[in-house]
Amino acid sequence: MCQHANSGYPQSVPNGPDCLTLQAAARENGVVLVSTIFEKRAPGLYHNTAIVFDKDGSIAGTFRKMHIPDDPGFYEKFYFTPGDLGFTPISTSIGKLGVLICWDQWYPEAARLMALAGAEILIYPTAIGWNPDDLEDEKQRQCQAWITVQRGHAVANGIPVISCNRIGFEAAPDNASGIDFWGHSFIAGPQGEFLAQADHLQDTLLFATLDKNRSENVRRIWPFLRDRRIDEFASLTRRYID
Repeated sequence: MCQHANSGYPQSVPNGPDCLTLQAAARENGVVLVSTIFEKRAPGLYHNTAIVFDKDGSIAGTFRKMHIPDDPGFYEKFYFTPGDLGFTPISTSIGKLGVLICWDQWYPEAARLMALAGAEILIYPTAIGWNPDDLEDEKQRQCQAWITVQRGHAVANGIPVISCNRIGFEAAPDNASGIDFWGHSFIAGPQGEFLAQADHLQDTLLFATLDKNRSENVRRIWPFLRDRRIDEFASLTRRYID
């Protein structure tokens, strides 16, 4: 297996340069900050890791990406080891954050486990796009599916979702088509309603006010967690049911 030119990017947590820069940014601006880094856990052992910095710059917690894709343009199994921290919300000064990364966002089980563990907001830092060679209708189907599945997590769990995605084109080093990141970052409320949306053309700051009482009220009228038939769900732990 050849050594990739980007193999020098991994950094340690919490003392890598990116961590220190982000800690300072959170502290100086008095904000809770969620960011991902290429974590070097040990020589040859790497993770795609989200770090949550609280308002004082302290590290509130980390999440290591659980689902690792291996698709054209996303050869992450070459780099990343699957996460081992489980689906555990991170407690911050603004509440419990269920942080999941990119490919994790397609899995309802991940969102549900975060919600069951007390997450008050689901947050999905993301880098996803389409192949520029795809037909326009295929591009739109992919983007709308991405939006729909995350809005579904908000509905199914009765909590808001924040999804942040890249924009712009990134060329492939092997002269392939590269990736055109489709943006469309958004904030959705606990019924999947859009509270703020961006487009795919420009960097955008999105703002929305999230009301915890609204999540409570939505869960009362749609008590999905109450009515789950957990006594019949054992087969979900199997790869395939024949």
